[in-house]
Order: sequence, then structure tokens, then C-alpha cells
Amino acid sequence: MEITKSLAFCFLLLVNVSIVCAQESSQENSIENKVAINDEKPLVTDNIGFYQTDNITNQIPYFDNRFRIDAKLEEVTLIFFRLRGSKPIILIQPNGEKLRVNDYDREKVQWHDDRTFDMIRIKKPMVGPWQAVGDILPESKIFVVSDVKIAVDPLPEIVLSGETLKVVGKLYNDNENIDIAYFRDVVKLDVNFFSTNNSAYDNFGADALKLTSFRDDGQGLDEYSGDSLYTGEFILDFAAGEWQPVFLIRLPMETRELRQKPILLHKSPITISVETSETEDSPHRLIFTIDPTNVDPKSLVFQGKTTFPDKQTRPFSIMSVQNRENAEIRIEDIPYTEPGVHRVNVSAFGRTTSGREFRLVVPEFSFNVRGLSNKILLTTIGDDGVEQTVMVDKAEKFLADKAAELEQAKIDQQKLEDEKNTETMIMIAVGNGVIVIIALILFFVMRKKKNA
Repeated sequence: MEITKSLAFCFLLLVNVSIVCAQESSQENSIENKVAINDEKPLVTDNIGFYQTDNITNQIPYFDNRFRIDAKLEEVTLIFFRLRGSKPIILIQPNGEKLRVNDYDREKVQWHDDRTFDMIRIKKPMVGPWQAVGDILPESKIFVVSDVKIAVDPLPEIVLSGETLKVVGKLYNDNENIDIAYFRDVVKLDVNFFSTNNSAYDNFGADALKLTSFRDDGQGLDEYSGDSLYTGEFILDFAAGEWQPVFLIRLPMETRELRQKPILLHKSPITISVETSETEDSPHRLIFTIDPTNVDPKSLVFQGKTTFPDKQTRPFSIMSVQNRENAEIRIEDIPYTEPGVHRVNVSAFGRTTSGREFRLVVPEFSFNVRGLSNKILLTTIGDDGVEQTVMVDKAEKFLADKAAELEQAKIDQQKLEDEKNTETMIMIAVGNGVIVIIALILFFVMRKKKNA
């Protein structure tokens, strides 16, 4: 019994000693960790350029904001993200000298301040511990800019005039992902199209076009704000032909570009024609003709609206193929309302021959309806001498009447001129006769006086 109690006592003693040793070891590790927190870590440029990640020193402390620059850097570009609308930061060099937005060596430092960030480029920065003072965001990191570029998937092989494309790009800094939501305030991504000036296409000699800017704000086709996926929405409503896509990366201090291989923008595969009606009993017939060269005609559906002369609108849709044997023709009836100009706006949705889904806007189509109000019944005599009644256009009748009036006016004018000419000839003849008579009288009077 005594032996058993002694063994139990020894066991409890060993357990207590182990616990105390573990606590001391834990305290020592904690002290070492606290010391490590205060160690300054150098910036590196062979990756995205933050502090060396240990989940603590990677963050810039809100009140300390210290970092270290080593001797290997010939030039460094830093970005500090701060509270929106706050004043630019102040950089304190290892020797205590301060760099301010309006007080720095212009030959060694470039400084761009914005509402949400400061971008600073320093040539031959001083080696040692630096400090940033300002309203820097607590969750912010030091960002070292090295080689910012964008990766964008190639545009589709078959691209159609009038369609809208969604393209997603991702930014990289020296081959490392840039996954900082604040960076969208730093960079501007534009998409330009340049004509290849190939004389075989309609866009020969066309000016350069700025199509869109990539966005990461959750608006338009961009799905999520701040997810570091930049979305561009292209509306290809310009001349068909060969175009060179150029993606521009605009930073406050530099611009870079990505050129993709030229693409061929094909003409719209859809053309519209109309068979107009002249009576309220029958509708107008819109005819959609589909060119199957680049699209699958059976896949197309249409959504559109007709704007009538009185500005009233009527929507319509064509959801399926009416004639399975000829999927390249679709027909939509438009009710007769009144004479005047009708406008038709249509969007089409379908698949290309390569299987890609697309949506496009067909160029606006318009047509004019004259109607029966512009027609009259006219009774005429045919070549066989029989009376016949025909329907003619008022405008045509008006022009015919005007032409007849003009012809009659010409005849009347000619008659007046002939009458005037006749009167003139008579007056000349009478005048000449009077002169002859007077001359004869004078001749006989003079002769009589001479004989006397």
C-alpha cells in the first residue's frame, strides 16, 4: 500500500514538472516571436515586393509604418494606399531627412499623389530603415512596382459587326498576381483598335478607335467589385475589316501596352427588307435574311421594337424558325397604322459556326408608308377609246397636273409673243406706207412749184 502511494506521488510530481517546463518554453517562444516582429525585413523585387510574409510584418503597422531598403536596389517605385481624400504621406529616410510631396529632389524622386494613394519612384534610395507617416490604411501593404502587365485571352476568331464582347483581364507585377482591390485606383486599362490599313477591307484608312476601359467596380459586365478581375465590354459598332487590338496599361508614371494579333471583323450576318401594305386590312411584312457563312441560322432568335410615325412603339420577338426547310429567312408582321416613316430596332442572339454564343445589334432599319390617303381614282380614256378608272398617287397626279399647266403656260406665252410680233409687223408696214405717201405728196408739191 505504501509502495503504491509513493509511485502515485512520483507520477504527479513528474506531470507538474512537465507542465512548468512547457509553460517556460511557451514563454520563451513568445518572447522570440515578439522580437521577430520588431525585426526589419528588406524589400525584394523578384516577386510582388511586399515585406517577407509572416502574416505580421507583411502588414504595415498603423502607427509604425517602418520598412527597410537594402543595398541591391538601384531604383524603387512604391505605392502607399491611404484614406480617401487624406493628405499625401511623408517619407522619413534612414538619416532622418524627410521627403514631402512638395519638397524632394526632382532629379532622384518622382511623386504622384491621388485621392487614395501615393506613388513614389526613388533613384538610388538610401539603404536602411525608412518610415512612412500619414493616414495609411491599416490593412495596407507596401507595394513595389516592377513590371505591371495584363493577361487577356485572345479575342474570338469569328467576330461580327454590331456584337458586344466581354473580355476579362488579370494584372501581374513581375509575374505575380496583383490581388489588391485598391490597385484599381492606380491603374487605368484602355482598349484601342487600330486599322491595319489593308485596302481589301472597308476599314482601310480608318482612324484609331478607343473601345472601352477595363473595370473592377461591379458595374456593367463586371461581376464583382474588387476581385482583381478587370472586365472590358466591347461594342463593335464600327466598320468591318481587319483591326489590331491594343490593350494599354496606364500608370501615373508610365504606360505599357499589350498587342494581340489582328482580328477580322465580319459584316453583320443579318439584313432586313420589307413588303409594305397600303391598306389597314393587311400588315407590313419584315423579312430577316441570315447569311450562314459565320453563324448557325437555326440558333438565332430576335428581340426588337417598331417605332411608328406617331412615336408609339410595339415590341416583337422571333423565338423559333417558322420554316424548317429555310432557316435563313424569318418574317415578322407589322400592323398597318398610318402612313409615314417606320423605324425598326432589333437585337439578335445566336451561335457562330464555331459554337460561340453571341449577341449583336442590327443596324436600324426604316421604311416609309404612303397609304391610301395619298391615292385617288382617276378616269381616263384608253388607247382603245374605252373609259377606265385607275388608282394613282396624289403626288404623281399633282406633278402631272403641274406639268400640264406648265405646258399650257408655255403655249399661251408663245401665242402672246406671236401676236405681239404680228402687231409689230403691221405697225412697221403702216409706218412705212405713211412715209411713202408723205414722200409722194412732197414730190408732187415740189414739182408743181417748179413748173409754175
